Amino acid sequence: MKRFSFLAPLTLTALSLLPFGTVSAHDLESDSIKTEAAPKQRRLSIGGYGEVAMTRNFYSDSYLRYTTPEKYRNQQHGRFDIPHMVIFLGYDFGKGWSMGSEIEFEHGGTESAIEIEEEEAGEYEKEIERGGEVALEQFWLQKKFMPQLAVRVGMLVVPIGQTNAHHMPTEFFGVYRPEGENTIMPCTWHEVGISVRGQAGDWAYEAMFLPGLDSDRFGSKGWIHDGAGSPYEFKIANRYAGAFRVDNTTVPGLRLSLSGYIGDSFRNTLYPTDNEKNRGIHGTVTIGSFDFSYASTAFLARGHFDYGHLSDSKRISDFNISMSKNSVSKRQKIGQAALSTGVEAGYNFFSLVPSLRNSQRLYLFGRYDYYDAMFRMENDIKTDWTGRQRVAAGINYYPIRDIVIKAEYSIGILKKQYNNEPSLSLGVAYSGWFRY
Repeated sequence: MKRFSFLAPLTLTALSLLPFGTVSAHDLESDSIKTEAAPKQRRLSIGGYGEVAMTRNFYSDSYLRYTTPEKYRNQQHGRFDIPHMVIFLGYDFGKGWSMGSEIEFEHGGTESAIEIEEEEAGEYEKEIERGGEVALEQFWLQKKFMPQLAVRVGMLVVPIGQTNAHHMPTEFFGVYRPEGENTIMPCTWHEVGISVRGQAGDWAYEAMFLPGLDSDRFGSKGWIHDGAGSPYEFKIANRYAGAFRVDNTTVPGLRLSLSGYIGDSFRNTLYPTDNEKNRGIHGTVTIGSFDFSYASTAFLARGHFDYGHLSDSKRISDFNISMSKNSVSKRQKIGQAALSTGVEAGYNFFSLVPSLRNSQRLYLFGRYDYYDAMFRMENDIKTDWTGRQRVAAGINYYPIRDIVIKAEYSIGILKKQYNNEPSLSLGVAYSGWFRY
């Protein structure tokens, strides 16, 4: 049996180990790991995951590389990064009540300082020393009534697509999260809301009620990716949305999942929208997704297909482009439809070595992605560089259960008028318990 994070969206596998809804059902292992019997339940749970990565990109990082691609051939650049470092804290209060939280530091967090500039008449100046984000990605209270029914309220992961549901670094082969889903959708997508969830036999489900996205923050490259954020100290909820996920594990080693989302996004903002020209604009976002994973001792495969639609995309594009330069809007054209699909497969060569089979793993893997944030545009106005294929191959080495060392070569394949984007990446990551 496989074990997963209790903070990740509900999976039947996690429920097969421990009573549903308890904090100690949280586990951070990947799809492929075979584990011992469930540990004794504890009230306090502390865990987390983290990633360190280095990449050499054999293409330009100029923001003009798609506008005048001929000027940026044969360029390259490098990056070091800490994509994510996360601390999980959970507590089981008893009688079905539990709490979970996730604090995430992205790209090293943020550092800023206030200085007095001696050469500028003693003025105070704010200095940004490091980019990054610190976010409370999850905080919820849950009441479990029975295995088939629990209610969770708070900051929740929206389990749409494979990456949102399974985003620990041991749950994908690449050094970075799968590029397609990470581009067109919020990732990790989290919102304040309420969910109902449960498990019956080989089926698990989750249904959520949450605030709608903000169409002001949609963009050309990322479609709705930034629409879940808020620049304010609260999330505007003039419009609402619903989401669901269903998992099935009838076949041993195989998980099949369906997920979906629907909600209006226009007028979910503080920006004035109440005039005659904007009458009838809803900006309804609809997403359907299928994903799967299959794991055996030697073989591991995962895949997903996501399709999203935005109504009134041209009118929203025109509205956003007309907004003030001081607004939060990207002021860009937005796709009527977006698509992302990907599949990866790996073989564990240490499964052939009896002395290593139960202690270490070495996967050779390959991955293919296709995604396009402007898969379809109203009036056939299209931006060609947003559609691309990506092919990757590499290794994942697990010297111990909770540590993975990754190496990957990939190439982003764009249409012929643009430059392809090859890169070489190395990374090391962990996901596990500090104490439970």
